[in-house]
Order: sequence, then structure tokens, then C-alpha cells
Amino acid sequence: MSPTFDALLECPSGLLDMTFDQLRTLLVVHEKGNALRAARVLGREQSSVQKQLDTLNRNSQAICGEVLTVRQGRGKDFLFTPTGETVVELARTTFDKWLESIHWSRRRLGRMLTVGTTEFTLPIVSRAWKRVSEEFEQREVEFKVAHVRTKDLWSRLETRQVDLICGSIVSTPEGDRRFKEYEVVEYARGKALLLTNLPESELPDTPVETSRLAGIPLVVPPAGLVADLLATWYGPGFRERLTVVADIDDVHYGLSLLRSGFVRGCMIVTGSIGRGMAAQDDPDAVPLRAIPLHDDLEPKAELMTGAFVRRADLERYDAGHPLNRLWAAVKEDVRTYKPVA
Repeated sequence: MSPTFDALLECPSGLLDMTFDQLRTLLVVHEKGNALRAARVLGREQSSVQKQLDTLNRNSQAICGEVLTVRQGRGKDFLFTPTGETVVELARTTFDKWLESIHWSRRRLGRMLTVGTTEFTLPIVSRAWKRVSEEFEQREVEFKVAHVRTKDLWSRLETRQVDLICGSIVSTPEGDRRFKEYEVVEYARGKALLLTNLPESELPDTPVETSRLAGIPLVVPPAGLVADLLATWYGPGFRERLTVVADIDDVHYGLSLLRSGFVRGCMIVTGSIGRGMAAQDDPDAVPLRAIPLHDDLEPKAELMTGAFVRRADLERYDAGHPLNRLWAAVKEDVRTYKPVA
């Protein structure tokens, strides 16, 4: 027998009595600061949470010679000892690994499926879901939909946080090489538009060359589809080369800024958003115009909306696995749905 196995047989009784529930309580207390706030989050009485902490402290004192937490006084956050901080990290790692393993097993067995979608591509998932919802419900497949920001699209796929994702990306001849490991269903492809509240005397309706954007006041997000587009044309340091009049966190705030007239300038948007906003007739809002962009820079870039899935995952499972069934529904949907680019 190896020393590791011998040590396993000789585990202290206090360690063997430690439960996942106790460790979860410890993590919540560490996050929230004290037993009262942790109890509210856990939906328990404060005395129940304190009892678990007392048990953990007693066992830790017996095993290591130091408690995990120390009360600082009424209303103050607990102090975590060095041993306590170490146990917190061990507990966090343990939970992460267990949950990851459980999720992987459920996905492998077809018991769970997680789909990521941006706000604007939610209809793709919704239509595909309708094609398989009855089957999934009969098979008791746990189907989850996760909101994904465009800037996180690839990272969520690569880290396997989602099984399938729908969103929009900047597509270039060079960039499309990353599709090598993925299956892609393309829904729409088109050029971006320039949405502006500037009068025609300042910015005519004629197409604006992308090389002219440096001299135009722009409303720009820090990351996401538009930032990727600007980085394609102007490089990673595009902000230093552009005239940025406002920073925004999402497209809705940018649209509100332009329609309020508080900021005068332009915002790069998808074709559907640009046409939709320019067509709105609100007497209380500043009118907006959608102006075409003419891409005269290299590399040429387009906006592509689609669904993405890891090819290895499709090949790993049989045709009846929920992921393959949903992917088939997505492909069927694109054959019958005709989007506007």
C-alpha cells in the first residue's frame, strides 16, 4: 500500500465528519462577512449557520490547532484565520471540481444542455427549441439558456461553459480560420451602418468610408462587436486614433444618448438596428439617420450572425444526443427562416 492510501485510512474523525453543506456555509460566510447575512442568503436561521461554524471551528482546532473564524464583535465581519483562508480556498476548489464533473457527466448522458445567446440572437434559440421542446421534456432534459455578451462569446465556448452558442461576430478572411474546430450555421451576413443624430449639412447621406471614421465624433463601447470591428480596421489601440465623444456599456444606452441629443455624433450598429431606429418616428426624440459604411480598409470585415458548436462535441455523441438533436433543429430552422441582414 502507498503512503497516500495509508494516510487515507488514518484520516482524523473530524475531517471525515465534515460535510459539503458545512463547507458551503463556510464559503457563503466568507463571501457575506458574517452569520446573519449568510443565513439570509441560505434561507436559514442565524443560529443554524452559527452552529455549523462552531462545529467547523471545533474540528479545525482539534486537527490543526487553530479555528477557522473569529468573531470580531456585534455587527462586524468575522475574521478568517490563515487556516480558515486555506480551508476556504480548498472548499472553493472542491466545489468547482465537483460541479464541473457533475455537469460534464450530465451533458455526456444527455441529461443537461446549456445554450448561450446574445440578446439579439435569442429568437434563433427560441425557434430551434420549439422544434425539440416536446421531445426534451419527455426525456427530462434540463435545458438552460445563458445570456452571453458578444465580447464573451468565444471564451464561453472555449471554456465549455455552454454547449452551443448563438451570436454575432466580426468576420474576416483571416479571422474565419478559427472556425476550424467549430461547426457553424450562418444566419445573416452584412455590413454595419452608421447611426447619427448629426444634420445632413454636417454629415451627408452618402456612404462614409471607414478610413474617414477617425474624423467623425463616435459613441463607442469598450468591448464587443463594434469594438472588434474598429480594432479590425484601426488596430487594438483604435481609441487613440478615433474621436470618441462618449463611452457606452451597451447599445441601448448609446441609442438613448443619440436620441436625447445630449451627445452629438455617430454610433456603428448592425443593419437591422440602424434601419429600425432610423424608421422610428418619435416627436420627442432627436431624429436619427442610418448611413451606409463603405469599407475601404484592410482587412475587409463583415458582421456575421450565426450558431456555433464544437465539432468534437457533435462527433463525441450519437445522433440522438440532445446536443445533436438541437443542432439539427438549428440547421432546419435556417433553411426555413429568411433573416434580413
